[in-house]
Order: sequence, then C-alpha cells, then structure tokens
Amino acid sequence: MDLAALEIFRAVVEAGGITRAAERLHRVQSNVTTRIRQLEQSLGVDLFVRDGRRMVLTPSGQTLFDYARRILTMTEEARQAVLPARPHGRLRIASMESTAASRLPNVLAAYHQAWPDVQLELVTLPTRQALDALARFEVECAFVAEPLTDAGLSAVPVFEEELVVITRERHRPVRTAADLEVPTLLAFEPGCNYRARLENWYVIGDAPTPRVLQLNSYHAIVACVAAGIGAAIVPSSVLGLYRDLPAIQQHSLGAAGRVRTLLAWHPSMASAALHALVDTLATASPAPAGKPELAAA
Repeated sequence: MDLAALEIFRAVVEAGGITRAAERLHRVQSNVTTRIRQLEQSLGVDLFVRDGRRMVLTPSGQTLFDYARRILTMTEEARQAVLPARPHGRLRIASMESTAASRLPNVLAAYHQAWPDVQLELVTLPTRQALDALARFEVECAFVAEPLTDAGLSAVPVFEEELVVITRERHRPVRTAADLEVPTLLAFEPGCNYRARLENWYVIGDAPTPRVLQLNSYHAIVACVAAGIGAAIVPSSVLGLYRDLPAIQQHSLGAAGRVRTLLAWHPSMASAALHALVDTLATASPAPAGKPELAAA
C-alpha cells in the first residue's frame, strides 16, 4: 500500500465511482480499476460492494477511507513544512516616484500574475523618506537611489538611470552649473536624492546657490522648464514616457549623471513575498514608453 494507491482510493470514494475518479485524476479507467483491485489484494479485503455501476464502501473500506484521508492530509502538511513558503500576505513597498512611473508597472504586473496571493501596497516617497519608512518598519522594502549608507540593510541594484539637466529649448550648452542662464532650481522636497545631486552639482560648478522652486510633479517641472522658469534634473527614462515632450533641451551630466536604483530591506523583514519580488526584478523586461500620470521624484 503506497500513497498513490491511497490517493486513487480516496478519489474513487469522493467522486462516487471509477469513471469520475479517472477524470479527476487524468487517468484511464482501466488503470484506476487495476489499482483498486491491487489495493484490495494487498489488504486481503473487499473495499467496495459493486452493484452495477454503483460502488458502495464496505465496513473495511470505510475504515480505510478514514485513515486514508488522515494519512494524505498529514503527508501534505509535511510536504508544506519542509518546502519554502509560497509567497502570500501583504508586501508594502516604498518607491521614488520616478521609479514607480517608469520602471515598476511591468514589474508589478508580472509579479501579480505570478503571485496573486500577495497583496501589494505601493507608497511613493523620496529616497530619504523611504529609508525612514523602512527604519520604522512601515514598509518591507524600498526602491532608493544609491549610495546606501546603512550597513544594516540588505540591497540589490535593480535599475540604472541616466540623469540629465533640462532647460528651455534655446538654451546655450551647459557643461557646469555656471552655464545656466536662470538661477532657479526646480526640484522636489528635501530628501530627494536627485535634488541633492543637482545641488551638489551647483557647488562643484562654483555657481551661486540657486533659488529653489519646489514642485511635486514631473509634469509641472517639465512645463516650468519649457517656460524658461528654471532648470531641473530628471531621469531620461521619465522623459521617455512622454508622447509629446514639451520644448526643452537636455544636457548630459556624463558619469556624474549615472546612478543606480537599489531595492533595500531589513534582513529581519525578508519573506517569501520579498524574495519573489527580487526574482521578478531579475527577469522582468524594461518598461516601455507610455503616457502614465507622472508625479514627484
């Protein structure tokens, strides 16, 4: 008597006959009939009374059925106990708005299709605020811009961004911050890694400290830049989302504009759902250009 025989026996009882059991098990009827007869021979008892097409359990068959259900249930419990947990439950994610807009739609769609039992929650925050949320255990993981200074966090690089300075269309070439014609910086709230990089670029370029006009959406920033109000720093992937990009000029920052996005988390908060997200990120294709709503960076 083996587990396969018990599974076939249970299926015949629950389905009410050989035919339906064979359909449920995706076996031919003759195979199911043979396995039931072999089980009866090995036990030396009749398990069913055959009355035409009906099969009625004998007292011995009823006793075996009770044991079979318990044995098969315990077998499945043992299998689940030794296997890694299937991703389930809630996974709270913090992300920069630029990453959420240009990088995550395809990733999260693929993740949800593979693991529908996971309830995804996404909150958009600048890098510093996202790390604060991670420290308060308000989220399980966060997409942030490098560098990551907290040695207590685990992290993997997931995206590479090319940051560019944008100005009005007919602006002279920009090599340093001193070349900017309008001393106004259009940026998100303090805590944004990209804003900090641009402010540092002003310092390196020996340019006067700019006046900061704080905005909370890429649409507003790009529109204000096109109007000549100031300059801004934007990932080129975000500009690629526009179908009708306003009249602006993009200026490369060279090596200084290349920055990696990391997925960071506390090792103690790692779960099957989180590891599944890491695996999805490793295999997902880049998000195509589209026209989603864009918000803060």
